[in-house]
Amino acid sequence: MSAAKEMNSKTENKVEAEDAGKEKSGWKNLFITVFWALVVAFLLRIFIFQPFTIPSASMEPNLIEGDYIITSKYTVGYGRYAADPLPFPVSEGRLFEREPKRGDVIVFKPKNIRKHYIKRLVGLPGDRIQMIAGILYINNEPSNLSETTDKGPVDADNYGAKVQIETIGGQSRHLIYDSIGNSLTDDTDEFIVPDGHYFMIGDNRDRSGDSRMTLRQGGIDFVPSENIIGKAEFILLSARQDFSLIKPWTWGELRRERFFKAIR
Repeated sequence: MSAAKEMNSKTENKVEAEDAGKEKSGWKNLFITVFWALVVAFLLRIFIFQPFTIPSASMEPNLIEGDYIITSKYTVGYGRYAADPLPFPVSEGRLFEREPKRGDVIVFKPKNIRKHYIKRLVGLPGDRIQMIAGILYINNEPSNLSETTDKGPVDADNYGAKVQIETIGGQSRHLIYDSIGNSLTDDTDEFIVPDGHYFMIGDNRDRSGDSRMTLRQGGIDFVPSENIIGKAEFILLSARQDFSLIKPWTWGELRRERFFKAIR
């Protein structure tokens, strides 16, 4: 082999080795980037925000099926389900606990139920809660209800619902549905919220299994403090049932009027 050919061969081998080294380095850098991106996303999910979807009508008219919501965790502290499905080292209360306010919309897990729930917090520890003739009473004071001209959904029995504006203690002003006609949850016994627990209720008052009923009755009972996951802050986007991100022809099912909508 001539000196020129030998030199060309060595040069080609060197270039191939450099290319292989660059390829390995590129894959390594990509792996490191993806790894740290996942770590950051995981930490954000545990400590800052977590997304959820609304699967039922129990919080209508404020939240509807297909809403994708963002909850904040730092505003309430970190309970046993902060890193769900991984365990979090809290057995009672919440780490860096901040008491949620009456009227906040809260994501949580009821006792002995694996699913996430979302309801409005109406009862703080020590509060006395009761429903009388469809009106929410807190510590013997009725919530303020204002009628609207809007009409709610009609159920299978052809009963409609009134749309009302409810104000709780001057702290929370929000819409509720109240079905026309009597409901099992329109009149209840008085509940006294235990220490370290909260009383949750749905805005769709007659279509919600909540703290007005025990687990056996289809409700959720009182909610322990450590089972709170986060406070619902805003609706990121909303879509009807047929929507799929990977199917562009379904993008028309997005409800654009609900994008980035604050939750009250």
